[in-house]
Amino acid sequence: MATIRVAVTQAEPIWLDLAESVRKACDLVEEAAGNGAKIVAFAEAWIPGYPAWIWARPVDPELQTRYIYNSLAIESDEMEQIKATAKKHSIAVVLGFSERSPSSSVYIAQAIISPQGDLVLHRRKIKPTHMERTIFGDGSGDDLTNVAELDFGDPIGKIKVGVFACWEHTQPLLKYQSITQGEVIHISMWPPVDPTTGVDHPGLWSMTADGCQNLSQTYAIESGTYVLHSTAVCTQNGIDLLGTRSGLSCREPGGGHSCIIGPDGRLLTKPLADEKADTEGIVYGDLDLTKVVAVKGFLDTVGHYSRPDLLWLGVDKEAKKVVIPRTATKQPKPEQEAATQGS
Repeated sequence: MATIRVAVTQAEPIWLDLAESVRKACDLVEEAAGNGAKIVAFAEAWIPGYPAWIWARPVDPELQTRYIYNSLAIESDEMEQIKATAKKHSIAVVLGFSERSPSSSVYIAQAIISPQGDLVLHRRKIKPTHMERTIFGDGSGDDLTNVAELDFGDPIGKIKVGVFACWEHTQPLLKYQSITQGEVIHISMWPPVDPTTGVDHPGLWSMTADGCQNLSQTYAIESGTYVLHSTAVCTQNGIDLLGTRSGLSCREPGGGHSCIIGPDGRLLTKPLADEKADTEGIVYGDLDLTKVVAVKGFLDTVGHYSRPDLLWLGVDKEAKKVVIPRTATKQPKPEQEAATQGS
């Protein structure tokens, strides 16, 4: 029986502080590896924290500028530090972060780092959600590739691991494209998510802890994968710093609802200690990978339970660029053109 131990973080970032968030991330990676985990999952935009103020006010130039400066670049010493930590402890790291591009645009990004310390997948959220578009740019065609194969050596072997950010789990076409890639373990990344407080909650139910967990459980059912549902924590310190008390996100201390979901959609873990949403820690689980195969025997939405003769999906995976070099066509000289016409 093939099993793998996984870890799902439920932690507060060091808000708007790249160096300290990276340090804390590396500490969590080390802790997870020390407890036998082979994969550790982080929440959406965990470095340097999800910019929850956007749900309270759309424009905050001071915080936005600070956020850009503290976002993580792919080619950076900070990313090399995380990769080195993964390699040192032979653990795969699935990281959610705000990516700072060379032009200083930022994107909701995800990275899968192998136990060998290699960046095997980097992608951006295809479409930022609603107010997220005030800060973040769109992903492109190459970001449709959201699954990577990781080699854990004997006795585990190779496993395909995939990842989505937040409400990407609402998009049927995007999910179907993901499922076709054959993932076995899926990391579902979320910001701090407030509990459902009844019919008078100012936001959508699908934005709350119950709604987000529902989306992750639905994805598990649709894909037949284990889902690592990772959420962040926001304490009063984060609320005060981001000014979110009157917004739709991070209204109250809490936000942590991390869990592990089985390939048939059932919850496999209980909430962290005291069942308090502001509790920080790591959720662990030992996954029996044969159960993925067993579930697929009943339900394989891209295999025996599909009808490609009736319904199919078109995909364009080409990255769209702002500059496309073109080779200039050499114009013939007048005498050459005349000679050609004469012949």
